[in-house]
Amino acid sequence: MHITKPRLSFWQIINMNVGFFGIQYSFGLQQTAVNPLYSFLHAKPEDLPLLNLAGPMTGLLIQPIIGALSDKTWHPRWGRRKPYFLIGAIFCSLCLFAFPFSRALWMAVGLLWILDAANNTAMEPYRAFIADKLPASQRALGFLTQSFFTGLGITLANLSLFFFQRVITGESTTSDGQSGIPYWVYGSFFVGAICSIVSVAWSVIKTPEIPPTEEELAALRAEHKSFLTPFKEIFASIAHMPKALWQLALIYLFQWYAMFCYWQFISHSIARSVWNTSAEENSKLYEEAVGWTGLVNGFYNIITFLSAFGLVWMAKKIGAKKVHIICLAMASLALFILPFIENKYLLFVPMIGFGIAWASMMGVPYIMVVGSIPKEKYGVYMGIINMMIVVPMIIQTLSFGYIYQHFLGSNPANAILFAGALLLIAALATLRMRVEKTEEEAEVSTGGGH
Repeated sequence: MHITKPRLSFWQIINMNVGFFGIQYSFGLQQTAVNPLYSFLHAKPEDLPLLNLAGPMTGLLIQPIIGALSDKTWHPRWGRRKPYFLIGAIFCSLCLFAFPFSRALWMAVGLLWILDAANNTAMEPYRAFIADKLPASQRALGFLTQSFFTGLGITLANLSLFFFQRVITGESTTSDGQSGIPYWVYGSFFVGAICSIVSVAWSVIKTPEIPPTEEELAALRAEHKSFLTPFKEIFASIAHMPKALWQLALIYLFQWYAMFCYWQFISHSIARSVWNTSAEENSKLYEEAVGWTGLVNGFYNIITFLSAFGLVWMAKKIGAKKVHIICLAMASLALFILPFIENKYLLFVPMIGFGIAWASMMGVPYIMVVGSIPKEKYGVYMGIINMMIVVPMIIQTLSFGYIYQHFLGSNPANAILFAGALLLIAALATLRMRVEKTEEEAEVSTGGGH
């Protein structure tokens, strides 16, 4: 038996997802600003994969645990998922404020670990929040509204880098007296700190959660809980994981390894192809390339939020699986073209396809698998799906430095081409995916539900 969930208005769905905007603004800074920031603190390009280990490791550890905990949480005032949004957003804001004050590489790396843990605490319950609140007929809209806010948040983060670079001059010094982080970086991180807490607070205030039934509450109260409970829940859920999720894991292996390669090396690739330089050769020209990379990444995220609601229509028309295959193929083509473009203005052309694909990556896979997940385990399985995202990233951080030096000739253009090839493999892996309907959708399609 399931309770029929009330349909929400478009603006109610927007309100519940506004918090995703602040979380993704922070993620946008991590995508575009953190690796250049490491370079300003004199990190070597081949060390970047390892320096990015914080993201996947905290995702691997934090998200499934938070998912399992939130499944077992209920507070009459604060709800089930919202306490985790709020705690994560508070710590995220504090880290974003502190980040540009880093005077040494170790400090920036340490802050990234805390920032990523906070981001993951806030973000994980958001996927389950959609599944909790929305009827099956509105879930595509719910998940792709998150894609919309992903695009908007990351766009504004990237554009802020370009904007502040033009209005704020000067730079800090490192602990050994060398030139350090430019002052324009501060503006972007301070805005991110404000966005994170304000947007999450908006969603928490505006969106009530659906309370558990008396039976569900009784089951929650009766359950014996200990420190090990969430870990047992995670391992048991993996052991009984639906086949569709295993198929998604294969897609994600290639998709997210590729995306991590892109984020780490795109500023270096653009510096080489357009400015014919590198961070070591000419730091001022490299700064220009970083600012322009912010614009390029901002542009593809503009495309993401413009196309997100179009993908809702496409998913209903031709199915979520076909949408994701087409989008991954477009992203692959974009990365095959990008390293050969020498005109900085032409860089925006392939990013149209890349931006549409990013909208799909952030929303469509959840539509494909939600029908296979038991409703009482939405939180833990959304956390496990995130493990599928971060495990490829961990593999990338540990393996790609070697691949980059020994197989790709330490050439950032080759890193981008390598990512393009992996996205094509991910598209082919999606062909094997089997998408199941939820119990609610099955009832509707057979005329058994109202």
